[in-house]
Amino acid sequence: MPAPKNRLRGVTDLLSPAAFDVHVSEVRTGVSLAYVREGVGGYPLLLVHGWPETKRIWWRNIAPLAAAGFEVIVPDLRGFGDSGIPDDGFHDLAAHARDLHALVHDVLGHPRCSTVGSDLGGGVIQDLGLRFDGFVERQVLFNSILPMLPVEYEAAGLSNEVSPQVRAAADYYVRQGRDADGLAAELDTPERRRAYVAQFYGSRLWGTPGGFRRAEVDFMTEPFASAEHLRAGFGNYESGVGALRVSEKPRWFEVSDVPTLVLYGPDDHVIYPDFMERCEVAFRDLVGPFVVPRAGHFLQWERADLLNRTVTAFLRDRL
Repeated sequence: MPAPKNRLRGVTDLLSPAAFDVHVSEVRTGVSLAYVREGVGGYPLLLVHGWPETKRIWWRNIAPLAAAGFEVIVPDLRGFGDSGIPDDGFHDLAAHARDLHALVHDVLGHPRCSTVGSDLGGGVIQDLGLRFDGFVERQVLFNSILPMLPVEYEAAGLSNEVSPQVRAAADYYVRQGRDADGLAAELDTPERRRAYVAQFYGSRLWGTPGGFRRAEVDFMTEPFASAEHLRAGFGNYESGVGALRVSEKPRWFEVSDVPTLVLYGPDDHVIYPDFMERCEVAFRDLVGPFVVPRAGHFLQWERADLLNRTVTAFLRDRL
């Protein structure tokens, strides 16, 4: 897809960290987040990345959504990209959610916003919407982790067993969660760290086939050359399996009332095969789920135009 010109910076190369101004704010004591903020004065829209991503995964969405009338806020989560690694050692959903609330509400001054997220970022915005009542007006999710609702899923005829597909793809999850130090020790050079992360954009079949050119993979993996930031990213998995203490209990065991639009990229080999059916249980006020052909785990990059139009339509009355 041709790279649209950033109307605010005059940059035509979207495979450049300089395509957008990056700001850094201390949002909570000892927590510094880097973020892009474009379209200031529009309706606040928070875009949250997952793993192994940074704010760069949204580079194809920022300028079009700002042009549509949104104030687009795109952070690096704690421990990712240009954000700091807090001394408190927390990498759990609640810590991320409180960071983002502090950024949008306290630093940028927005009492409400809408959110878009997938993977880890989808989990973070779900926690954010439940933890701060009324703060998230609407949310858009795709290829995201979903809450643990064993009773509700079983009542809907869904299995609580891990599917063979997910189990086969979960070796990375086990190592990053239970052997993070050992894995980090093996990835002992910038080249090895980037090659490890590059698998998730290619051979591990998370994305749609051919969705990322070599130069695009290089752009996405560059922030993970840092040993400290790659290791910090593993903390999100350690938190999930109980190997690392959490700041507080996640809002991860309840059905959400936040109005939610769900998309699904079917070329994803790591998200639950019954993702769409689970979403019908997890969200009371649901639009979709809608299948997006030629998309996988990285739908915001793979089908950027479609996502931009869909988000704009879903939030049109807010504009």
